[in-house]
Amino acid sequence: MDAKKALHKIILNNSFSDAFEVRFWDGEIISYGEEKPKFRIVFNTPILSKDLIKDPFLALGEGYMTKKIDIEGSLQQTLESLYNNNASFLNSSNRYLKLRKTLANTIKSSKNNVCHHYDVGNDFYQLWLDETMTYSCGYFKSPADSLAQAQKNKVEHILKKLCIKEGQTLLDIGCGWGDLVITAAKEYKVKALGITLSSEQLAKVKERIETQNLNDLVDVQLADYRELKSMKFDRIVSVGMLEHVGKECLSDYFNAVNRLLKSGGVSILHCITRLQEKEMNTWLNKYIFPGGYIPTVQELLLHLSDIGFYLIDAESLRRHYAKTVEHWSSNFEDVLSEISKIKDETFIRMWRLYLNASAASFNCGKIDIYQFLFTKGLTNELPWTREYMYRE
Repeated sequence: MDAKKALHKIILNNSFSDAFEVRFWDGEIISYGEEKPKFRIVFNTPILSKDLIKDPFLALGEGYMTKKIDIEGSLQQTLESLYNNNASFLNSSNRYLKLRKTLANTIKSSKNNVCHHYDVGNDFYQLWLDETMTYSCGYFKSPADSLAQAQKNKVEHILKKLCIKEGQTLLDIGCGWGDLVITAAKEYKVKALGITLSSEQLAKVKERIETQNLNDLVDVQLADYRELKSMKFDRIVSVGMLEHVGKECLSDYFNAVNRLLKSGGVSILHCITRLQEKEMNTWLNKYIFPGGYIPTVQELLLHLSDIGFYLIDAESLRRHYAKTVEHWSSNFEDVLSEISKIKDETFIRMWRLYLNASAASFNCGKIDIYQFLFTKGLTNELPWTREYMYRE
């Protein structure tokens, strides 16, 4: 099968929900759909048919990274056009994302995987994240909220949900750059511990703790959740970390929370979910989140019930994450001149594709994000209604 026929059969024919154009490497332009094209896909060089047939995700992702492929128009809209078409090769029922047997993430491999994504440099993340250095879903009380406000709202929302009180202890598994543990200590006077596997994050959190004179209340450690043994906490939170755990280690995570949480303690798990059980596509797994896995809500509920945790509340924040990533993507483009000083073009195109694909996935409902509030054993400590979560 020649390159054009392979592209037409696997990628172009009946894969998009909108009309579009394609320009091939030889200058030929073909229109798909009867309406005015909303975007143009440009193939600067051929892509081998065997690569497309074997794995279109990897072939197209690498093609975009290396400029074999360009998009004229909105990259996010192009991807949403794929996601919105049930006949697309990206559809959840396709054969390319069937669940495969994977090795469990060891403590060593987990650290390597986290470092792959987070240790690309604090200077890189500081260019396009907001002032809180928060790299997870914001919480928009209004669509007009700034990104920084949405991230502050999110931390406030989580701490209110936990019904945290002065003098209690808090563990943040996967603490990122530390905004949650620092806020908990400053606003609620709790003793907080954050753990991360990223050396870059560790250094930044330590700096923030020192600058704000919070050494008596906040600590941060370079540690895996499985390495904490003898400690006990009143509250445990994890934001955007479970996606790195891997399918084979989900039970390890929940067992660790059970071991570390005091009887009657409260925990929040804030993580990305999907509707159907399957692996992340190979391009994401190779370049963005090695060892990652996005679980279904059903999987998580089964693990909660197996341990004996009591689910109190579950909240979807899908629209919030779509808007968050759109802010990141816009910020990313605004500082390209600065990013290009520290990263090459292949890296920039890789991250552009990742950010736009994430926004498209949330907008189209291919992935979701939930906050699960649960307790260890029965407790009557929490208020009767959700009103306390929203009280100013």
